[in-house]
Amino acid sequence: MKKLTIGAVLLTSMLTFAQEKDTIKSNDIEEVIVNGRYYKKYVEKEGSSSLRLDEALIKIPQNISIITNKALEDQQVTTLSDGVLRNVAGAQRLEHWGDMYTRVNMRGSRAAAFMNGVNVTSTWGPLSEDMSYVDHIEFIKGPSGFLMSNGEPSGIYNIVTKKPTGNSLNGTARITLGSFNMYRGEADIDTKITDKVAFRLNLMAQNKNSFRDYEFNDRYIINPSLKVKLSDKTTLTAEYIYQKAKMSEVGSAYVFSFQGYKAKPVGYTLTDPGIEPTKVDNNTINVNLQHKFNENWKLTSQLTYVNEYTMGSDLWPSMFEGNHMIRRLNYWEADNTMKFGQIFLNGLVKTGPVSHKILAGLDLGSKKYMADWSQGYNLDKYNANGDYDALTNPVADKRYWYNVDTLNYDINGSGNYGGPNGTYKAFDGKSKSLTERAGAGSTINQNYTGLYLQDELGFLDDALRLTLAARYTNVKETNYGTKSEANRITPRIGLSYSIDQNMSAYALYDQSFVPQAGLFRDGTTATPLTGDNIEVGLKKDWLGGKWNTTLSLYNINKNNEITGDPDLTNNPNGKYSILLGKTRVQGVEFDLKGEIVKGFNAIFNYAFTENKFTETTATRKKGDRVPGYAKHTANGWLNYTFSNNVLEGFGLSFGGTYMADRSSWDWGSTNTLQMADYVKFDAGASWENSKFRVNFNVFNVFNRYLYSGSPYAGYYYYQADAPRNFRLSIGYKF
Repeated sequence: MKKLTIGAVLLTSMLTFAQEKDTIKSNDIEEVIVNGRYYKKYVEKEGSSSLRLDEALIKIPQNISIITNKALEDQQVTTLSDGVLRNVAGAQRLEHWGDMYTRVNMRGSRAAAFMNGVNVTSTWGPLSEDMSYVDHIEFIKGPSGFLMSNGEPSGIYNIVTKKPTGNSLNGTARITLGSFNMYRGEADIDTKITDKVAFRLNLMAQNKNSFRDYEFNDRYIINPSLKVKLSDKTTLTAEYIYQKAKMSEVGSAYVFSFQGYKAKPVGYTLTDPGIEPTKVDNNTINVNLQHKFNENWKLTSQLTYVNEYTMGSDLWPSMFEGNHMIRRLNYWEADNTMKFGQIFLNGLVKTGPVSHKILAGLDLGSKKYMADWSQGYNLDKYNANGDYDALTNPVADKRYWYNVDTLNYDINGSGNYGGPNGTYKAFDGKSKSLTERAGAGSTINQNYTGLYLQDELGFLDDALRLTLAARYTNVKETNYGTKSEANRITPRIGLSYSIDQNMSAYALYDQSFVPQAGLFRDGTTATPLTGDNIEVGLKKDWLGGKWNTTLSLYNINKNNEITGDPDLTNNPNGKYSILLGKTRVQGVEFDLKGEIVKGFNAIFNYAFTENKFTETTATRKKGDRVPGYAKHTANGWLNYTFSNNVLEGFGLSFGGTYMADRSSWDWGSTNTLQMADYVKFDAGASWENSKFRVNFNVFNVFNRYLYSGSPYAGYYYYQADAPRNFRLSIGYKF
């Protein structure tokens, strides 16, 4: 009963502020009433100011997909790992550590994580973004020289946080109950203090268990933001996001098996209930200053600070034979500190019949990630003497090992948890500072500077647009003791033509690069990974922009990719890397979003992806498949809301996800078993009026056994998705 009070307290607090209003205000967090009927906003025609382009999406020569807050609310999405990617063609989670962080893969590699226009990507981060503070999410496919100093050519996703709107008091309060003891409360208050000062506060508290025993995920968020109109031309916006997460140890969802995938029941777990939880504290501060010189010129500057501290552990086999294993518990203390500064100028000038949309800017970034992974121990006994640290004098019959079938020790058959003799080893975080314990070998330190200039030339009354741009980037990085520095000028050429007011065709050539900290056996170091992208596409708004479609075809070539040297004889400590060669990913993507007919909203997308080696050295052959993607992905979400008669405000939803020909990571393994196709269906019902909204969704309706995983070291590991489950939300608007 105690957990139930979290959402109830927040809801009660918001009801205290509620005021009677006859209609719903049009703002960023609600649907609006248009001509007496409900209109759901599934379509955005322009990106945020943090996208820097200051132009309608239909005119930009690149595939950019925006997921609106309304679509996320209808689907009852809570974090980035919780179904967001169904809304974007070709985006998927291939590997994930529970809900701690979400790795997004698209177009053959990892997409960089951005927040309000700054690159917050780290090795194991950022903390999976909670939707309570998200206004919308922008997915930019392919290299994005106007946003990124350096990164993979697959693209980025940009989290745009909620900001004060300057309206009178309005907002929402919502509680959500769900399967596996999920209790979640959210509140969003948006108000103006004076005509020049606006304030917004987002609060979230969540307790959630799992379909696996002893697994849980509790989150708490406080997000105040302030917007101050310093003058008629100058606006200052400041926001702070505090996130606290407490969850079961990282990797608690993994299953290990020699038999392949789906070898155990869907709720199977190897974890112990006595393991200390993993705790994450994240503090983000963002200050944005915008000044309009006139209607054609605007200057934006921004400072961002992020600090994320993690104290936790992960569970992985130390040894694994047959149906017995030695589980190793590895402690993990980490500090991730990032600082960013950026300033950019948007302008419009004309030279005769030609218009020029100018974008020029400077990016500065500093990232430091340090971690202590050195502490850990074998959770299970290894020999008759009760040793569980040193792997010596093993017992041949494995009686003291952990039995992965019976989940206990054969020696007593008690099934009791608690590690060897019911004891756990404590983490030593006091004798030395984290900086000393991490040292150079467990620290990543990156500093970069980026300068860019872009001119979009408009011809034929801006019907034909030619983009010419270049970016200079300098990156200095120390990666686990290996230093590297790279300088690169990356060009960008785009062409977009408006066939009519609602339809455009485009072509794009762009480049990217990523510094690589790799040491070869001959003493030389790796050169940066480079990417060349060619993309063509067609965009169309239908019925005056109520719904739109985007069709794109792309080809990305990557050069100088490296991987760890698999020769254990000459590389026993994993010090050296080898050159893989060149890869090529190409594909077709189609996206549809919006209101197709009155009351009927749809999101549908399909992507075909093919990623292969084109030139190889070492362990690969030309034509081999690059692991880590699904060749076919298709997603759909359909929602119909009645707008008249007795069923007014009642809605029905249905959605599905399909991934075929999935290629997992192989980690140099000789195992050949690939994952089965992924097919999932969801359904829901809702009711709403001008004040209340009730939403009920059932996920994995047909209760399919869904998973993702990979071969590894002669065995397989995988994670199962949740079986059939539900969520019920009750919200109040004021």
